[in-house]
Amino acid sequence: MNNNKFFLYARKSTDVEDKQVRSIEDQIRELSAFAKQEGLNVVDTFIEKQSAKIPGRPIFGEMIKCIEEGTADGILSWHPDRLARNSIDGGKIIYLIDCGRIAVLKFPQFWFEPTPQGKFMLNIAFGQSKYYVDSLSENTKRGLRQKVRRGEYPSIAPVGYINDVRNKSIVVDRKRSKIIKDAFEFYAAGNARLEDVSDFLAQRGILSRGGKRIHKTRATFILSNPFYIGLFRYAGEIHEGKHEPIITKKLFDAAQDVLKQRGKPRHKQKNEPQAFCGLISCAECGMMITAEKQKGHIYYRCTKKGKQKCSQPYVREEALNQQLSSLIQKVSLRTDWAEKLLAMAEKDKEKFAQSVSAFAQETREKIKSIEIKLQRLLDGYLDQDIEREVYREKKAKLLSEKKSLEEQITKAEQKQNDWLEPFQNWIKVASNLVKIARNDDLFHKKVIAKEIFGSNLRLAAREARGNPILPYYAAQRAVESIGKKSESLILVGHPGLEPETLTLRESCSAN
Repeated sequence: MNNNKFFLYARKSTDVEDKQVRSIEDQIRELSAFAKQEGLNVVDTFIEKQSAKIPGRPIFGEMIKCIEEGTADGILSWHPDRLARNSIDGGKIIYLIDCGRIAVLKFPQFWFEPTPQGKFMLNIAFGQSKYYVDSLSENTKRGLRQKVRRGEYPSIAPVGYINDVRNKSIVVDRKRSKIIKDAFEFYAAGNARLEDVSDFLAQRGILSRGGKRIHKTRATFILSNPFYIGLFRYAGEIHEGKHEPIITKKLFDAAQDVLKQRGKPRHKQKNEPQAFCGLISCAECGMMITAEKQKGHIYYRCTKKGKQKCSQPYVREEALNQQLSSLIQKVSLRTDWAEKLLAMAEKDKEKFAQSVSAFAQETREKIKSIEIKLQRLLDGYLDQDIEREVYREKKAKLLSEKKSLEEQITKAEQKQNDWLEPFQNWIKVASNLVKIARNDDLFHKKVIAKEIFGSNLRLAAREARGNPILPYYAAQRAVESIGKKSESLILVGHPGLEPETLTLRESCSAN
């Protein structure tokens, strides 16, 4: 029987628990049988569940410390690559052999004797293990770079997508992608915080891995991830992906604008905002009209203060409400006119086909020009004529321009009549203005008044005045023309290159 005392060392680097445990059990079983066969005295067993490609394994370090203290003078392991895959740990083993602290190493799959030839072969085995790790790492990186060049994202798909293991691609998660799109629209509207986005996603089943509401930092990452428009970041660079986008670049850019605005410090309002604040300006000095509560009533007044205080008097909210209701009703659209305008709009749909086709052809030429620029930029970078940072910046800009142009074509070809739906919605709102004007929802009335008059509302002598903007201006002119012109001229107008006035239908379509 061998008089040396041995430590049995088993290691597996994978993090998958079932494979890890099974492999270690196999090693221990085989090594125990080998120890019994060779008559080796195993005094302790060390089990490591960590990669050996970098120094710092705690169990390995503990075993080496025990050997230096003289607890054992031999190591039993399956192969030298179980002990070391880096030069520091391998050199430590050989140094302890040189010092006599390690008298013998035993491997079922490798021969070793503490002779110059044995140490030379052991050093080669450690070197081969390190070479394998280095080659594996380099081959992996090379494979990832190749995937990136093909437009394939070499990582886990973000929420809203699924990694398809069958063809090693990323596909849209039809259920969750709709939630992500809704979240972008919810935030891009400008009225939501990041915490609101987290709540929005949580209510629809999108949570953290721990089953909790995602943190606002994660919400920021989702809202700023270009993956959702068909691009992706890798190694600090923007790349064009092959995956299907789930939102438009226009919506993505809107969300980025809100993120930037939300990042600026805000001052908390001291007073509760009133319904018509921010809607009307003073006719005398141009300052905005504000509100304050006095003796149970809300009064609106000019914000100008100081020595040259505005002379315009206060007006009560009830009176201002009635005046705005009257102004809103003046631009209301008759029901029979609404029906005729909708019928006319349907006939115009076919007229846009040719212009859309010409636009698409012109835009494709621009895309080809950008692709040529991208290739020239890459050639300049590969020839080392362009710095890396300059290359990345210009590439990201060109890809962004290309994506915008591609979306313009898609929008033009698939939705040639995008004007029709807003026009129909406008007719629906305009024909419902009388009902809105009579409603007691002051905040809704403010939104409608802002849409109708823009920044044209003025307050003078306790009276609200203002001219509507297009298309509501055309609606008001049309109402004023009743009895002066025939109905057909009011709705369509005179043909010609430069009509005398904007007609109702032309104004609505242009808007």
